[in-house]
Amino acid sequence: MYFAITCKDKPGQLEVRQKTRPAHVDYLGTFKDRILIAGPLLDDDGQPNGSLIVVDIEDKAAAAAFSAGDPYTRAGLFASVAITAWRKSIPKD
Repeated sequence: MYFAITCKDKPGQLEVRQKTRPAHVDYLGTFKDRILIAGPLLDDDGQPNGSLIVVDIEDKAAAAAFSAGDPYTRAGLFASVAITAWRKSIPKD
């Protein structure tokens, strides 16, 4: 089942994001066969201020565990994290 994980950064945390990014990318790489899409959310100036990941995982508890293990989460980067079940409609596989 797909889950969309939408994370919003705490204000003023760009340095934390940049410092933690290599570990974050490595972590996501261990799930590359389960991630449909992943990337930063951007502010009006094009600077990252959050994350969006759509992951194919067993259930919401597994999605929460995946999110909790992310180095960004562990570094305290996020002000909020929302995990929502999601269904791919377009494009059709």
